[in-house]
Amino acid sequence: MALSFCIVDDDRGTRRMLQHIIEDSSLGEVVGMAEGGAEGTRLILEQSPDVVLMDLLMPDQDGIETIALLQSRGCGAKYVMISQIENQDMVGQAYRTGIEFFIRKPINRIEVESVLRKVSERWTMTRYLTEIRSTLTKLEGLQHPAPAVFAAGPAPRRTARDVVQPILMSMGMVGESGCRDLIAIMEYLLGRSDGRFPPLREIYTAVACSYKQDMAGTPGLDKEIKAIEQRLRRALTAGISHLASIGLADYGHPKFEYYAPLYFDFEDVRQKMKEMEQGRTGGKVKVNIKKFLQVLYLEVQEQLRS
Repeated sequence: MALSFCIVDDDRGTRRMLQHIIEDSSLGEVVGMAEGGAEGTRLILEQSPDVVLMDLLMPDQDGIETIALLQSRGCGAKYVMISQIENQDMVGQAYRTGIEFFIRKPINRIEVESVLRKVSERWTMTRYLTEIRSTLTKLEGLQHPAPAVFAAGPAPRRTARDVVQPILMSMGMVGESGCRDLIAIMEYLLGRSDGRFPPLREIYTAVACSYKQDMAGTPGLDKEIKAIEQRLRRALTAGISHLASIGLADYGHPKFEYYAPLYFDFEDVRQKMKEMEQGRTGGKVKVNIKKFLQVLYLEVQEQLRS
């Protein structure tokens, strides 16, 4: 089944180029194009395409705002962001909004084809899994209900640890002493009621006190706070090194594409990759602890809600 595409970009030349690439490569059919976020929203809700190619920066409203609006209105399309911006905060925000991939300007035909083929594969897999779930639901409906005495109880509630450990494992960080601190930090943040992401010092202090309840106000508190930060830096350094090694072997690896730009400043990942290519393994790696914790917190929240 051919996919349907909508393209939203304020540059007419870019729209036409993407249309030609999609149709000439037999990737699918372009069912509509728009030059702005508001126009694009109306078009997409009307056409219900399988895939949306969305420019990040547009005159009326940016791509992130437009995608968030479409999702709030029930649009389940796959999203690909188009941008010449390399601001990693914006890239991270876009991924959190729900985009599948980035296509960078100026448009490169090979990159566009490669990205859209991956999106097509994901779309096909999602459709396949949906069909399986639907079939299983129908089969379950044909079965006689089990006696109440044998009915299973409610599934146990997932914890921060349940969510964090698989994420850290995917980034090659499990086994680092800082993993315990990351789980404790997530538990602390989830237990807050004000919804505010506090300063790092406040987080470290709260976690240090939770390790030893009588530590507050003692000279040992500062020592433990510094130890927590050092353990986190070592754990994140292990993670960035692991992802860099994956990226060197396969730049399109799903783990690299997802975790590297989302959890780390991608320039730091690239720098580590360059060091590895040159055979330098002992260089100091920059890590943005605050960004990592913020992204992890958002992902843990999202998974616990689902």
